[in-house]
Amino acid sequence: MQSSRPEPDPPAQRSTRPVGALDRYFEVSARGSTYSREIRGGLATFFAMSYIVVLNPLIVGTAGDANGATLGVAAVASVTALVAGVMTILMGVVGKYPFAIATGLGLNAFLASTVAPEMTWADAMGLIVIEGVIISILVLTGLRTAVFNAVPGQLKTAIGVGIGLYIALIGFVDAGFVSRIPDAAGTTTPLQLGVDGSLFGWPVLVFAIGVLLTAALVARRVKGAILLGILSTTVLAIIVEALTGTGEGGESNPGGWSLVVPTLPDQLVELPNLGLLGQFNLLGSFDRIGLVAVLLLVFTLMLVDFFDTMGTVVGLGAEGDLLDDKGNLPGIGRVFFIDSLAAVAGGAGSTSSNTTFIESAAGIGEGARTGLANVVTGVLFLLAMFFTPLISIVPFEAASPALVVIGFLMLTQVRSIDFSDYGVAIPAFLTMVVMPFTYSISAGIGVGFIAYVVLRVVQARPREIHPLMWVVAVLFVVYFAIEPIQKAFGVS
Repeated sequence: MQSSRPEPDPPAQRSTRPVGALDRYFEVSARGSTYSREIRGGLATFFAMSYIVVLNPLIVGTAGDANGATLGVAAVASVTALVAGVMTILMGVVGKYPFAIATGLGLNAFLASTVAPEMTWADAMGLIVIEGVIISILVLTGLRTAVFNAVPGQLKTAIGVGIGLYIALIGFVDAGFVSRIPDAAGTTTPLQLGVDGSLFGWPVLVFAIGVLLTAALVARRVKGAILLGILSTTVLAIIVEALTGTGEGGESNPGGWSLVVPTLPDQLVELPNLGLLGQFNLLGSFDRIGLVAVLLLVFTLMLVDFFDTMGTVVGLGAEGDLLDDKGNLPGIGRVFFIDSLAAVAGGAGSTSSNTTFIESAAGIGEGARTGLANVVTGVLFLLAMFFTPLISIVPFEAASPALVVIGFLMLTQVRSIDFSDYGVAIPAFLTMVVMPFTYSISAGIGVGFIAYVVLRVVQARPREIHPLMWVVAVLFVVYFAIEPIQKAFGVS
């Protein structure tokens, strides 16, 4: 079966191409890429994850803290774009990989729904800064890289496959092709096709056409397939909305558009509001909820951030053929360090923890292999501070087809797993399925790691377990048992 990924230039062709300083620094030719692929990849990644500039303000900017104060949608949108742009460029220039950074989904919702209501927003952002500093220290001591290298290669492959299934499910759900059945429906089935088991509404049709169009472009090996798919589907969405007036979706209108309505805005440019920069309090949370509660919250934030990034980097590295023979990413220490600084920057900028985005796979699917693509993506995020109305044109239905097709490409890695060895095959299987089933990368990693340790012991092969895998497995047991632990310490 042929791969749908862009093929690198032949060695003979690469050897005759003039190599300038920019090429040497980013290793563009050395990784079999070209400037055009890096630019297309940077554009594709931006369009695949630009929704965060709209979505994060709706999550973080509208939630009240213990005093009922909110951060504001406009202010959060500005700092979301700023921090994403700066940290994405920094990852490209220092990390030298096409791994874009922005506010992490999941952690921002946890912060808005669980942490902020117990304290002020400044206190909550201070916790994010503390968590980021701790992870930075773990990177500088080499522990984070050591844990990464301790993971068996086939489990790393399973992480990549699981992330592929995970982002495909995200695409289907965001586009309304798959939905959760409400608890009141009287059924134990957790998911369904569309709404009430059927598809309806113009946006879902736009998504379906987008999937087929993107898949066809990828199958035909068209240059810029992912980006062309996003842009073409966006144009189709704008036309459909103009003709039908479908409007915004929701519980009262499930046939409408997700996140944003694809219409041309009245105003294209707005000055950014950067008043939230530096509005954090490092020690306020200790006075509010006490030392034990703070430690448990920081532990939860840190573990999710730590392993979500590890899983994402593995999946992206594998998709771009960037891993070495042992399944490790060369120079991963730089990647981890910038990612940990992004958590600090997210707290300091009042956007919530920033982390490596799995949607970077859209750029990698376009052929991006170096940090130059990140520079393109980061510059677009910085421009987005001024063009937030324009960013709101792209609905989920136009960006999600790329996630579905990329999910397939990542799934093809499964062929390298040895399913005859149940001691690693079953943990790999659990890793792959728990991620989409729980909507959590870290949960899938945790279940897989625990199962690997247990099964290797049952197989009387404990010597194959790296000492750090024992430590990580125990930490994940604590993570999964955090609720009873909190109750044992009297923490609500």
